[in-house]
Amino acid sequence: MSFPESPAPDDAPEPLQPSELAAPAADAVYDKPLAPGAYAPPAVPMKRGVLAYLREYFLGEDPTLGVAMVPMCFLSMLLFTRHPFKTNFIFDEQEALLANPYVRAVADPQSKIRWIDAFYRDFWGLTSERTIGSYRPVPDLVWRALWAIGARDQTPFLHHWVNVLIHGLNGALMTIFILRLTKSRSMAWLAGAFFVATAVITEAVSGVVGLADVLGGLGAMLALLALTLPMWAMPLAVFAAMLLGLYSKESMLSCVPLVPFAALMLSQLTHPHRPMRWVRMLLASVATLSAFVLYVELRRRMFHVNTPTELTVEYNADKPLEHRIFAGLLRWYAQPGLPRDPLNNPLINAPPDLRVAGAMRVFARGLGQIVFPLTLSGDYSSPQEPIPDRKIFFESVLGWLAMVVPMVLAPVLGVMAWLRARKYDAADRIATSEGDTVRSAVKRLDLRPLAGVAMVWIVVSYFPVSNIPVVLPTVRAERFWYFPAVGSAILLAIVFSKLFTVARRSRWSSYGVRATHAVTALLVLFLLFQSFSARRHANDYTDDLVFWDATRKAVPRSAKAHLNYSVMLGARGNLEGRLVSNRVAFELAPKWPMASVYLGDTLCRLHRAKEAMPHYVRGFDLGPNDMSLIALGVQCIWDEGLFTSADSDAVAELQEVADLHPGSWLKYIVDDTIASGTENKGVNPKYRPRGYNEGPKKDE
Repeated sequence: MSFPESPAPDDAPEPLQPSELAAPAADAVYDKPLAPGAYAPPAVPMKRGVLAYLREYFLGEDPTLGVAMVPMCFLSMLLFTRHPFKTNFIFDEQEALLANPYVRAVADPQSKIRWIDAFYRDFWGLTSERTIGSYRPVPDLVWRALWAIGARDQTPFLHHWVNVLIHGLNGALMTIFILRLTKSRSMAWLAGAFFVATAVITEAVSGVVGLADVLGGLGAMLALLALTLPMWAMPLAVFAAMLLGLYSKESMLSCVPLVPFAALMLSQLTHPHRPMRWVRMLLASVATLSAFVLYVELRRRMFHVNTPTELTVEYNADKPLEHRIFAGLLRWYAQPGLPRDPLNNPLINAPPDLRVAGAMRVFARGLGQIVFPLTLSGDYSSPQEPIPDRKIFFESVLGWLAMVVPMVLAPVLGVMAWLRARKYDAADRIATSEGDTVRSAVKRLDLRPLAGVAMVWIVVSYFPVSNIPVVLPTVRAERFWYFPAVGSAILLAIVFSKLFTVARRSRWSSYGVRATHAVTALLVLFLLFQSFSARRHANDYTDDLVFWDATRKAVPRSAKAHLNYSVMLGARGNLEGRLVSNRVAFELAPKWPMASVYLGDTLCRLHRAKEAMPHYVRGFDLGPNDMSLIALGVQCIWDEGLFTSADSDAVAELQEVADLHPGSWLKYIVDDTIASGTENKGVNPKYRPRGYNEGPKKDE
């Protein structure tokens, strides 16, 4: 359809011919007044407005990776950066860095720990005989490199800064991935911004230990981006990305089925003229499985661990077939043994049906935090997330629906998109046979496969850490949502893009601007709320005292949060405040050995040692093999003179409780202190616990 040209006014000057037009000088200025009737060249503004510049930057042309990284990294820095001078090592960062012998060895010229030993040690730098579970060589390599250039035990800021920048890179990769699929610049930028600003993953970005998560996310994003490559290059790129992710975080194993599924569903978007869905899925499957098998076989040889009793052939001989198959797969996978602490994960002691119900409740709450992150916390230990008392309740049903519906709906969306593509392919063939050169490629842009992949991605990437297939050391952690956030960001970008489309096509023809403005306001409010929540939670990582103070307020029923806050107060000399928080922790978890021993230790340090004895004795009895706790308490009792006091029954009380646990650390330390306390000035120094914010001892 053509529109008639507007007639020129009668007094308009004759337009100049092209040959009469000269290029303006470099310093030409167009804001000088012109003579009446003189020809005015097109106006070139002296200064462009900020909004115009931003619109040109984001929507003027397709962004490259470098262009996308600038705003994504700045957004990540704005939301998640910790204070560069006031921060210190928080929670797991002490074990991951200060007490990590592999990382610290680079500063010791006499150390025999090599760089390659990252593949022979666990996440905490321990050998397989002493491992507590996680195997993640790539983060250890990064930390050791940073330690080598001077980022040592003064501040963890540079270690944390790496997380922030890699997270920004992941947001840029998300932008490029969605752009290649949809050719929509606005949707691509939205997806990248949603991913970077996802508040629930603040723990992974702001906590140094979260390096494993952001590096695993980098592997996942590179694997997805590899699906857009030509068929000959795609399997090689997927294979390399999978290895990077697997050696960074165990959760990457969820990409073994997810990447081939994405290749099947997204082929009509990545390669609209030659989808070859099943071939691409087969090649992606070969690549992911090859990387996974290679990773497991190398880990089995370089980091050998003993098979847990519950996975042995003999233990499972009388179990149903599906149990024997699952146990066999876990034996081959050779997962290092994980800590089993009911305080961190009460679902350890739950029967299977209640464990699944509790896991569904946690899943539903995590989904709620994705959309509405009103409360965020670095800890959810007992009794904050207790064992449910029944199988069916609102949150468990919600969790089941959120896990099952996407798995059913996604294939349906894929089939519908395939049928639609076939219809347009047929229309193309008819048009071509009739000599019509207009093709319907634009009409083939169907976002249903992408939505299906996003929904399945959320479910499948969360499943390994859901406490359903394997019971984890932690009942709930927000860093578990780094991988699912990839799917949620894509889904949110699709939703808002559709809302804008509906608003532009609204029947409110005279109020169309209002409709688009309403969607824009909703988008801005959503991003601002996510950003505000992320920034607020990132502030919790300023230092250890701030972190645990914020945690105990966010999850007031977490005994660990109150106890760790009390330790931070004690480290700063506030013993009265420590006593108050100790008592709260003890009331929440009266059967937790640490709560009893630390309550006794606080009283002991307040020179109320006789009041401390009942708490010490209770804690020692609950945890007779917790060497550090026992040494901590016995040393304070010695320092307060109760071992040598004539009117004290402390030695008799300790001897009595120790005799109840023959062969335990309690029995050994009490007997050794009675025999050699004068020589050692209390407990043998090699058994005393490491001080707070302190590196490993020389004999560790």
